[in-house]
Parts: sequence; structure tokens; C-alpha cells
Amino acid sequence: MRRTISLLEEQAGRELVLPVTPSSYSWTHANRVETVQLDQVGEINLPGGALLGSCTLEALLPARLYSFCNPGAVANPYRYLEQLERWSDSGTPVRFLVSGTPTNALVLIESVEYGEQDGTNDIYATIILRQYRKPETPVVAVSSGTATAARDSATGASSKRTYTVVKGDSLWGIAQRFYGDGSLCYRLAAANSIANPNLLQPGQVLTLPPLDELPAEGVMPPSVQEAKSTQVTKDKDTGWPKLSWSEATENTLKYFGLGQQDEEEQFLGPVRQ
Repeated sequence: MRRTISLLEEQAGRELVLPVTPSSYSWTHANRVETVQLDQVGEINLPGGALLGSCTLEALLPARLYSFCNPGAVANPYRYLEQLERWSDSGTPVRFLVSGTPTNALVLIESVEYGEQDGTNDIYATIILRQYRKPETPVVAVSSGTATAARDSATGASSKRTYTVVKGDSLWGIAQRFYGDGSLCYRLAAANSIANPNLLQPGQVLTLPPLDELPAEGVMPPSVQEAKSTQVTKDKDTGWPKLSWSEATENTLKYFGLGQQDEEEQFLGPVRQ
């Protein structure tokens, strides 16, 4: 039974079968052994952690189809090289599979070295594979012991954080600290079901989602709503600033005997053109 050696990108369902099965392959399986020197005892060996495997493949990528090529082989060596280099450059883990054997390991392609030898346009490639292991999911301190971040087990990237409120904190300041934009505090409030962003309690634990997972702003305090709705424009005829605000604010000003023009003059004054 002829063996085949292939690399499989599981997520995309893309498999590359080497067009010619290499004449040999080897896979390293090893564990670290720690050597310790003990007083009056001498040298002892202790079991350490597992070492990751590796493999070097010497592959022929033919420019024409030979009788010993595997079924489905393509007489275009650069088609194989392009896929190998793409996986290597992107750091995509792929499965190293040898048919008819238990060899099945998740690997990264460390390097692909290739060239021609005999004028046939065939490519001879050396492919170095290193076993890949998904990082564990640690919880690490983000700052002064009050924030932690959970990391994705597949990529090691920060996927979720929490922050414990201390005395003097404001939601605006927390948003500025972790997202670089204090105005995101209202979206952060919505993510934590906080009705009033101005009220935080020391010891309160906030969830800090990734920026692209923050929900839309919830209901903001009336003062903030009013500030967001107030606009300053320039009257094209007089050159004076012109404020526009909500009907509720206009009614409040009228109650205290101030109209829109009075309020504009009092706070802004005329603008010269």
C-alpha cells in the first residue's frame, strides 16, 4: 500500500497531498529530563515536561507527471509552493498526516527551502515542521492588581477582562484607561447593565469586553443627552453664533425669562466676519 503524506488546514477544509511521497520521514517524540546535582548523593535525573515534536520532509514537486506520482498530483510545483508559503507566512497550524499510520500532529511550517537540481524544472523542497500546541488560558494582571484578562486558548490574545472598582474611580476614567476613549463609558455601562453611569461602588466588578463587542449606548443621563443635542452654528446673515437645543431646554429658558437670542448673546457674544 502506497503511503501518502498530507497537510490539512482543518478550519478551511483545505488539504495538500504531496505529489510524490518522500522516500523517508521521521517524527520526534521526546520528554525533557532534568539533571540535578545533590550533595552527598550525586547526579540524579528527574522527569520534566514534554518536548514538542518536529519533522523535516524532503519533497519532490514535479513539473511533469511521472508514473510514481500520487493520484490527483498536479504538474505545477509552484502551486504546491504557493500554498506551503501561505501557511508558513500566516502562521496557520495544519495537520501533518501519514496515511496508514497513527502519525497525526498539529504543526506549523517553520520554513520551506527549494530549488532545481537536474534541469527538468522539477522542484526539490525541504519542509521543516514544528509541532504546535495551543496555549493554556491564564488569567494575568493588567495593572495594579485590580484588573485581570482572560486569554483565548487558541491564540493567546486577550478576549475578556474584568476590573474591580476602587474609591475615586469614574466610568469615564475607566473607559479612557482601557479603551483610550472616555466617551465609551455609556457603552461600557450598557455592557454591565448600569442604569446610572455616574454611580459606581468600590468593590464593584465590571466586565470589559473587547472594543468591537461593546453594545450600543444605553439611556444616558438627561444632562448628557442635552449636551449631545446642543449644537453651535454660525448665522449666515449676522455672523453670530446660533445655538440649537431641545424643546425642553427652550421651555426652561423661557421660564426664567431667557430666549434663545438672549442666551446666545450672554454666553457667546457676536462673531465678526
